[in-house]
Amino acid sequence: MSPDKLVYMANQIGKFFAHEGETQAARSVATHLRRYWDPRMRRALLAHYDSGGAGLDPIVRRAVESLKEDAPTM
Repeated sequence: MSPDKLVYMANQIGKFFAHEGETQAARSVATHLRRYWDPRMRRALLAHYDSGGAGLDPIVRRAVESLKEDAPTM
């Protein structure tokens, strides 16, 4: 899957949870990505983030940062 598609999908998830406030929304996005995204998709999103993360909304950036902590187990 292309990075552009992953960014679009992750940002849509971020928009869904945005009403929770930035901190909780970032947690909710990270939880969603852990539960429902294939590990290959998460790894690709992390790689995109590591290369600058162009296009990621701030809530999603925070969520991806927390995913980085899990990266060895993904």
